[in-house]
Amino acid sequence: MLAAIAAAERLLAVGIGGGGDVVGALAIAELATALDTESVVGGLTWERRPIDPLPGARRIGELRGATVLGEHAALAHGETSGPGGFLFAESHMARHLGEPVVLLDPNDGPTGIADGLADAARELHCDLIVLTDVGGDVLAHGHEPGLGSPLADAVCLASAPLLAERGLASLGALFGAGCDGELTPDEVLERIGEVARAGGHLGAWGPGSAQLARLEAAVEQIPTEASTMALRCARGALGIAPIRDGRRTVQLTAAGGLVFFFEPLAALASAARCAQIVARAGSLEEANRILLGRGIPTELEWEATQ
Repeated sequence: MLAAIAAAERLLAVGIGGGGDVVGALAIAELATALDTESVVGGLTWERRPIDPLPGARRIGELRGATVLGEHAALAHGETSGPGGFLFAESHMARHLGEPVVLLDPNDGPTGIADGLADAARELHCDLIVLTDVGGDVLAHGHEPGLGSPLADAVCLASAPLLAERGLASLGALFGAGCDGELTPDEVLERIGEVARAGGHLGAWGPGSAQLARLEAAVEQIPTEASTMALRCARGALGIAPIRDGRRTVQLTAAGGLVFFFEPLAALASAARCAQIVARAGSLEEANRILLGRGIPTELEWEATQ
């Protein structure tokens, strides 16, 4: 994993769960910097209901103040907004970093994500993609009692084989095990074990004090509860903490402060069962129907019914 990042010309780290997962992508960028590799961070055009009242992800054509890279990708700047004027987490990140941040539209499913990543990689001269989840539901089976938002992560991870077809190397990364209040830390570690048995665990890394300080400065500007919990874990916090206005709780552990790296294809062949079953979905809506048909709750269903 370290060798792959160090050998990259430029890395594109993308938060694949929407919202504040872009802070997880920034953690990957910190590692890249430590290895003298240039990096760009990004995320999805999908904000949670407190930010964007419309269910689901926004199309690239709905963005204002963005630089369009293709049908499924754009660059966010500090003023980039969605319908009604809300700012994306990536807009706040762009303002914080003083540089553009990638926005990907997941509405056309794994193929759209792969196309968007390919467009962004070409325009930004990136040769390695790191698909980054904060929490751990990217490796969800689907039956976990606390699971609530596997859809975006599943669709994005399912793009990995399509990236390979387009000549793009990818890694998976999981920051903040259990810090989104969905899978428990133990469940996340069990899933990482499954990936390891499939030959796909690539090691773990934890940000140091100076890197944590820079990440903490970012979360002061970017609304994100899960990434904040991960940074608390990295600072040594333990115990139980409420998030989502008390609807969920997070078990703070030492594992929550680490980034676990994995090989995406091995994850798809083992633990990442939600991603497996949406791999051929032609759209986010189709992937949503597939998961709901298996009795698996999704964030899109939650947003549409609130």
